[in-house]
Amino acid sequence: MTGKLTAKGRATRGRIVEGAAEVLRERGVTGTTLEDIMARTRTSKSQLFHYFPAGKDELLLAVARFEADQVIEDQQPHLGRLDSWEAWERWRDVVVERYEAQGDHCPLGSLFFQIGRSTPGARAIVIELMRRWQESLAAGIRALQATGRLPSDIDVDARAAALLAAIQGGVSILLSTGRSAHLRAALDQGIADLRRTGRAGD
Repeated sequence: MTGKLTAKGRATRGRIVEGAAEVLRERGVTGTTLEDIMARTRTSKSQLFHYFPAGKDELLLAVARFEADQVIEDQQPHLGRLDSWEAWERWRDVVVERYEAQGDHCPLGSLFFQIGRSTPGARAIVIELMRRWQESLAAGIRALQATGRLPSDIDVDARAAALLAAIQGGVSILLSTGRSAHLRAALDQGIADLRRTGRAGD
């Protein structure tokens, strides 16, 4: 659908998605109706179904994709500049701050709970998010190798995957308890392990 839209149409569709995301963050998936979204975005029912012919489920997937993009965007520019230990610490602080501000409510998690993780579209969004995040972490590790801070023989992809898994574990506990201590520990330990690897290679 988006490929066939004019620039104005893409802007309108984007406005609907962003407005829907705001409503869903405030009220949750189960507490949000299409009427709520239409009121927030000043959109008629015919307009809404023009851009999302399958209705609410299609709109939820679009919002899920938007929220997944926000996960990466909220970590920038730090995630894209992990070329020093100081940069990794700054990125770590941004991640913690983001999830602490979010608290025990995860817009993306709520959306996937409603859509269903078995839905092919939803699963594809999660896979793409994790791929982009892991590749960014791997690029940061390679940047440290390029400056001699890490040895050249470490398994970059495995390190990036382990760090991402640790973050996700910490986030899951935060969502369950409202406390960020485990997320902080996961990030601190992951970065400390990398630094120790660097010192071992000296």
